[in-house]
Amino acid sequence: MANAGSGSLATLLFFFLFPAALHKVVSQNLVTDNVSVVEGDTAIISCRVKNNDDSVIQLLNPNRQTIYFRDMRPLKDSRFQLVNFSDNELRVSLSNVSLSDEGRYVCQLYTDPPQEAYADITVLIPPGNPIIEARDEVLSEGNETEMTCSAMSSKPAAAIRWMKGDKELPGKPKVELTYDKMYTVTSRLSFTVNKEDDGMPVICIVDHPAVKDFRAQKYLEVQYKPEVKIVVAFPQGLTREGENLELTCQAKGKPQPHRVKWLKVDDDVPSHAVVTGDDLFIENLNKSYNGTYRCVASNTLGESFDDYILYVYDAPTTTPSPTTAIITTTSITTTSTSSPRANQVSVGLTCAYFYPRVKVVCLQSSAKF
Repeated sequence: MANAGSGSLATLLFFFLFPAALHKVVSQNLVTDNVSVVEGDTAIISCRVKNNDDSVIQLLNPNRQTIYFRDMRPLKDSRFQLVNFSDNELRVSLSNVSLSDEGRYVCQLYTDPPQEAYADITVLIPPGNPIIEARDEVLSEGNETEMTCSAMSSKPAAAIRWMKGDKELPGKPKVELTYDKMYTVTSRLSFTVNKEDDGMPVICIVDHPAVKDFRAQKYLEVQYKPEVKIVVAFPQGLTREGENLELTCQAKGKPQPHRVKWLKVDDDVPSHAVVTGDDLFIENLNKSYNGTYRCVASNTLGESFDDYILYVYDAPTTTPSPTTAIITTTSITTTSTSSPRANQVSVGLTCAYFYPRVKVVCLQSSAKF
C-alpha cells in the first residue's frame, strides 16, 4: 500500500508543480505494445507519444505503482532500467523476468484528460524435455502398438505432433493444469506396424512459443516372417535335357532364418540332386524331373516359401552338314607285247570321295593307240 501511495503522491505532486497541464486539450496519441518474454529473459516496455507537447510520461506496474516518472525510478526494483527517455518515448527494460511479473503495465501521459495505454506482459515458460514411452520394445508384424509423449510444466500448454518417418500421424492429447498453474500435455499414439517399419524413427515434436525444434524420437524394432525368393543361377535360358540346373533360395526375415529346406511338391526330389546351403543342384536333366520345386524358410514368427516350376525341353537337334565330294583322276599307260605289233593302252581311273559319310565311287576308262 505504501508503494501505491507513493505513485498517487507523485501524480499529485506533478499537478501541483504543473497546474497548467490540467487545462491543456491536445491531440496527442499514446501507444505501446504487448510483450511476450521467456522466463529468465529481458522484457522491453516502450511508451511512445506522437505529437507530444512536453507532457510528462510515466510507467506503472500492474499494481499501479510508479516504475518510472520521466527518467526517475521511484520503485526500488533494480531489475527495471531506463533504456531511453525523450519527449516522444519512455523505454524501460525488465531483466530476469519471472512469472510474478506477468500482468498489465500502464503507460500514462499527463494531459487533460490524462491518457493511458496498456502493455500486457505474458511470461512464457518452456516445457521440460519431451519424454517418449513405448508399450512394446520389440514388435511383431501386423500387431498394434502404443506410445505416449509428455511435455511437462509449460506455459502456455504445448502442442504435440507425431511423425513416423516422413508421415504425420494423429495423436490423442490430454492437457492437465498443475497446482502451480503450469500445463502438462500428454499425447497418446496408436498404430499397426509392418515389416517396412523396422528401423523407422517415430518422432514426438513439441510446438511451444518459448522453444524451437523441440523433439524426441524412438526407433522401431519390428520382427517379421521370412521373405523367400528362388533365383535361377544356371541355365540362363531354357532348361533342356542333358543340361544342369542350379537354383538359389534367397530368404530374409527378422530374426533371420537359420536354414532353408528344399522339396518337390507331390513327389520326391531326384535322388542325385545336391543341396548345398541355400542352393539346389540337379545335373543331367531329363523330363522325369519336371515338376514344382519349393524352397521353405522359417523363423520364430512362422514360415514362408517360393516355388519354381521346372519344365525340361528336348535337347537341341544337330543339323547335318551338306554332302561334299572330292574327285580325283588317275591315268595309267601300258604296252602290250603279245602282238607282233606293239600297242599302247591308256587306262583312266576317276574316283569320288563323299563326306561326311565315307563313300568311294570309281569309274574306269581306257584308250588303245
